[in-house]
Amino acid sequence: MTEKSAQRALADRFRSFLVPGDPLVLVNAWDPVSARLTEQAGVRAIATTSAGIAWANGSADGHRLDRAVALQALQRIVEAVAGRLPVTADLEDGFGDTPTAVAATVAEAVAMGIVGVNLEDSLRAPGEQAERLAAARAAADAAGRPLFLNARIDTHSLLGDDERWLNETVVRARAYAEAGADGIFVLGALSATALRDLVRAVDLPVNVALDAATLSVAELAEAGAARVSVGSSVAEAVHAATLRMAQEIVDDGVATSTAGRMPWSRLNDLF
Repeated sequence: MTEKSAQRALADRFRSFLVPGDPLVLVNAWDPVSARLTEQAGVRAIATTSAGIAWANGSADGHRLDRAVALQALQRIVEAVAGRLPVTADLEDGFGDTPTAVAATVAEAVAMGIVGVNLEDSLRAPGEQAERLAAARAAADAAGRPLFLNARIDTHSLLGDDERWLNETVVRARAYAEAGADGIFVLGALSATALRDLVRAVDLPVNVALDAATLSVAELAEAGAARVSVGSSVAEAVHAATLRMAQEIVDDGVATSTAGRMPWSRLNDLF
């Protein structure tokens, strides 16, 4: 099997997992260790968290990480799962101010074997974001590479005014679908009613967030979600545990909270 045909097989697997009512659950990774541990946990695909990658590379999240550093981090994650699982990458806004820059980023991502990307709109004008998504689609097509293009719609600040949120989200979803998006991703703690209304209003698979404040996977599935992502939540939990243990050692002179740690041998055997 050629490298491109192997990538297409992974892409086809990834698409097959996106079933409304039986969603793909993604536990977002940020480095090779987290990717391999989530693989061991039984995930069907690897997703990345831009926030986790930024923090691990000494940068704030939110379009602050250097593009080359981000792509190098993604390359290491792809290599960590070595073609065993599809990888979908959070590319923030595409690491560029223009559609041409977005296209260049996507071209590099698909060339390394990534089969899906998230591109966020940051509430740009729908037409402007549609141009960026169209450029991403064209870049993958020109390279002869498969791509599941997931369009993140950042209307979560409107939650609480459900009618306005739904109307704005649907307008954007339809524009992005015409530009070549394969799915949409909406943030926020959606109610079951809001999610059902969105699923009914758009013709694309809907990706939603999962954390302590959201509905459960089962509840999100019942409302029609096709994809569920934890985003940066696991990375945040890992860093919270690091601080908690460090604080105990510094303040109390004991390390009792490290008792449940993963053994060195198990971590070492990941590689």
